[in-house]
Amino acid sequence: MGARIALACRDGGPFAAYHAPPLEARRGGIVMLHAIWGVTPHIRQLSDSLAEQGYEVIAPSLMDAADADFPVEDLTPAILDDRMALGKLTGWGATTLPRVQAAIDALDGPVFVMGFCYGGTTAWLAACRCDGVTAVSAFYGGDIAAYRDETPKTATILHFGKTDSLIPMADVDAIRDAHPDLPIYLYEAGHAFVAPSGHHPDSARLALLRTLQLFQRAGGGKAEN
Repeated sequence: MGARIALACRDGGPFAAYHAPPLEARRGGIVMLHAIWGVTPHIRQLSDSLAEQGYEVIAPSLMDAADADFPVEDLTPAILDDRMALGKLTGWGATTLPRVQAAIDALDGPVFVMGFCYGGTTAWLAACRCDGVTAVSAFYGGDIAAYRDETPKTATILHFGKTDSLIPMADVDAIRDAHPDLPIYLYEAGHAFVAPSGHHPDSARLALLRTLQLFQRAGGGKAEN
């Protein structure tokens, strides 16, 4: 349904992205931020499914070179160490925000941001630092706690699994202590409960429903034909 496109940061730096145009009356744009693995088949399929509901979706490749192929599988354990090292070099998404901003700039408003794992932390940073964002939904962002002293500039919700072995509840509590009014939802699930690797259907369904409800309340209603 969607297709690979080329985008450029404001400074001209090129990168690739996946673009899924809306197949219903347009509700707005979504910038979808991937987990450590990149713009995987799951990210592309989720982008397509949201396009079927009227959202125009751009999933930018946050870490890879402009000519790098998109992954053909959702996770590749053999390259995990390399991907994690690359993620660390970016400050777990901080240095990729020019790409996120370029994706935001490429969409007509309202523009929403959602992200998973590595992309969940990046989504939090986008809520705090990027311009032109209407609402943000961040899923199991492992390093949000490290950036908890920053404050979102727009409506933001967070999702975590209660049994996530990668994100201790102490980190979630630290975020809640820093932002007592921030909606933080906990699910009977582990890490990556939306993705195939840790999929928990009930939790994924509820978290995505809450996300779309947030986007609709923030202005993501269907456009008139």
